[in-house]
Amino acid sequence: MKTAIYCRLSEEDKNKRCEEDDSESIQNQKSMLIKYAFEQGWEIYDIYSDDDYAGADRKRPEFNRLISDARQRKFDIILCKTQSRFTRELELVEKYIHGLFPLWGIRFIGIVDNADTANKGNKKSRQINGLVNEWYLEDMSENIRSVLTSKRRMGLHIGSSALYGYIKSPIEKGRLIIDEKAAAVVKEVFYLFSQGHGKTAIARTLNDRGIPPPSQYKAINTDRQSGKTALWRYSTISSMLNNEIYIGNMAQGKYGSVSYKTKRNKPRPKSEWIIAENTHEPIIDKTLWDKVQALIRKRSKPFSSGTVGSLAGKVRCASCGCALCSSKCKGKRYLQCSTRRFSKKNCDGAFISYDRLERIVLEQLNRLTEKYFDFRAAEQSFIPKSNEKQRRQRLSSQLLSYRKKLSEYSKAISSLYMDKVRGIIAESDYAQLSKELHTEHERLSALVLDTENALEKFSQTVEYSESGEELIRRYVFPERLSYEIAQGMIDCIYIGKRIAGTRIVPVEIRWSF
Repeated sequence: MKTAIYCRLSEEDKNKRCEEDDSESIQNQKSMLIKYAFEQGWEIYDIYSDDDYAGADRKRPEFNRLISDARQRKFDIILCKTQSRFTRELELVEKYIHGLFPLWGIRFIGIVDNADTANKGNKKSRQINGLVNEWYLEDMSENIRSVLTSKRRMGLHIGSSALYGYIKSPIEKGRLIIDEKAAAVVKEVFYLFSQGHGKTAIARTLNDRGIPPPSQYKAINTDRQSGKTALWRYSTISSMLNNEIYIGNMAQGKYGSVSYKTKRNKPRPKSEWIIAENTHEPIIDKTLWDKVQALIRKRSKPFSSGTVGSLAGKVRCASCGCALCSSKCKGKRYLQCSTRRFSKKNCDGAFISYDRLERIVLEQLNRLTEKYFDFRAAEQSFIPKSNEKQRRQRLSSQLLSYRKKLSEYSKAISSLYMDKVRGIIAESDYAQLSKELHTEHERLSALVLDTENALEKFSQTVEYSESGEELIRRYVFPERLSYEIAQGMIDCIYIGKRIAGTRIVPVEIRWSF
């Protein structure tokens, strides 16, 4: 008779000499089972040993190898210390011990609890053991869940690793401290979004500058290989902008297990999340956070340039009250009523050039400023502030990064062409790859040009011989309407139907002040 010995231990054993060694408990199981097999005069076919695996884990490597060999009838007996060493699930007890093993002509024996399929009289006791083991699994799962819930409510971090921007405190278990290098990137992401940059545009900017994304940053700092693509993506930025951990709140329990029998998780509704406030130092201040959340709720769609229009979410139809949607024709951008666009019922319609509307708003804003702004009082309290050096350094760093990327794409284009000449790649593949490379090359060239222009403007330093009033006027009367000014000073703009026989479009601006 050939017998297969199966051993399992579910907890880490502190008596291991090294990671490759079996635990002492596994060795004791093996010794007991080998001795029993020899006493019965059975031949040992193989020993299957799963160390540090739970009894409900169906992905145990040696367990699955045992089942595979059993299916091929490579042995006659499966020998375990107890039935629970084989499995703690009643479903698997019925499937294998009472179902498939008898069909395959295999006898199952658990020495300590007298489980033996050759003994017809103890089937009920095996089923009771299976039920008790099932209850044990359920109770253990509930106890673990209760402990984790308690820790979450205390504001302790229970994840295996800290979220990007933080590291786990080496002193206080369950606490997070700021990772200054990553936190600087988090701050920039929030700031760029608050200034109207789209999530995809932010991701592209970070990629162009060669900043590693969270997964890659973690791999670099832990000396591990990351299987994920080393790129920032829309989803990464979106998740970051919505995570309360950056304002000092610990939001956990966002996912829950489907069942204690599986490791699969499913999302929980926000009402079931466990949120503990002020558990660690925030990276983002509450004012910036609230501004970003307000912009997210508006869901303004960026232009093709990657930035949100300065008047995004502010313009409505005077007739039906619906928000105006953006469209583009011959290089110019227009706003029109979505109701009128798709259905002419119950709406007179609204249509205006985006540039024209910006000019109207800017002119009215400047007239109000001229009328109500006290320049003399402002001049007396005016203190010139300059962080020009840091901003110039940041722009210079970005310019170097863009030029480096541009050079890489130039080399790639040249190399691709030589591959086509040598016949390494097909003409069709060359056309597609070349188009993609040239598109990125053009975009980076535009970034280099824009950054160079920004640096040139910085070189035109403000002369302190100018009066305070001249300096104030320079910034109080902007040449272009910025996103920040529009969002802060305008409550809503209503656009009416163009007056028949004229080019006049009624524009009503409702200010926030």
